[in-house]
Amino acid sequence: MLKTIKMYLLFNLFPGQRFITFLVIVFIIFAILYKWMQYLGKDPNNILPLNFARRTRWPVLLLLLSIHFQWSPMSFIHNKDVVTFIHQLGTLGIITSITWIVILVLRILKEHILSRYDLTQADNLQARKVQTQYVILENTIIFIVIVIAAGIALMSFSSIRNVGLSVLTSAGIAGIIVGFAAQKALGTILAGIQIALTQPIRFDDVVIIEGEWGKIEEITLTYVVVKIWDKRRLIVPSTYFLENPFENWTQTQADILGTVYLYLDYSIPIDAIREKLTEILNICPFWDGEVNVVQVTDLTDKTVEIRALMSAGNSGDAFDLRAFVRERMIHFIQEKYPDTLPKFRISDAPAGI
Repeated sequence: MLKTIKMYLLFNLFPGQRFITFLVIVFIIFAILYKWMQYLGKDPNNILPLNFARRTRWPVLLLLLSIHFQWSPMSFIHNKDVVTFIHQLGTLGIITSITWIVILVLRILKEHILSRYDLTQADNLQARKVQTQYVILENTIIFIVIVIAAGIALMSFSSIRNVGLSVLTSAGIAGIIVGFAAQKALGTILAGIQIALTQPIRFDDVVIIEGEWGKIEEITLTYVVVKIWDKRRLIVPSTYFLENPFENWTQTQADILGTVYLYLDYSIPIDAIREKLTEILNICPFWDGEVNVVQVTDLTDKTVEIRALMSAGNSGDAFDLRAFVRERMIHFIQEKYPDTLPKFRISDAPAGI
């Protein structure tokens, strides 16, 4: 039956009718593929996401149409130049659609892998490591795929290919000049790749750069965006993180110690400060219950330096915890021991007494 239909289409239809018939068949195949991909996306055990069919419908349709235009005989068109142009458009469509599909598949795989990790957790070190690697490597692979696709597309035209071959034979000196001119740019790109592999920074890392406290918001091949605590953005080239020292507060884990310094008179009872710190920490939602220490860390001729050491689950909580402890300690000292606030002593006793 199928053989009979095929023979009928090939011999009993006019050339233009065959072209339109095969075009209709292309749309029928596309509709079947679209429904099949929608069905696969509904299966929770399948790697394809629910919206896979919707996201890939245009590149798949472009691929099918390009194949049709590339391999159709076009015998109903008598102008050979027009036929050649249509075939070349089909070739470009195939290259574009395949590149498009590859990029979409890369992004879908990245989203599928990253969906297993939760960046909102307090201890999200593994999630940040994986996201950093996949985002930078995805950008690198997409860049390479686009360059290769553009090269293949240009080489598909014989006139451009001949021009390209003639240019390559005399481009030695120009290549050296361009290489020197692009040395810094290439170094920046390589630095971005090295960051993805060695990971001195990751997404959502808390860092101190140029005296600014912030979080890593975006990492690209050439630069890094640091979100400062007051919502400013610090744009830093990728090479900075390989050539300059900087602080990373979440390199190995998110929890961090916070300190509060008190400068009081020698008459302050240290045990009272220690008991009050424990009381404050027990009612503070930012304390993780791990570290609670009060120590006298220095003595001067006027004051005693008391350090309150405490811990929090992350740097943001540590900042709020320190502010909370300072406020409560100031209120406590003002209310219970106002005479222990720093003061200057002046004595009118004769020297030597």
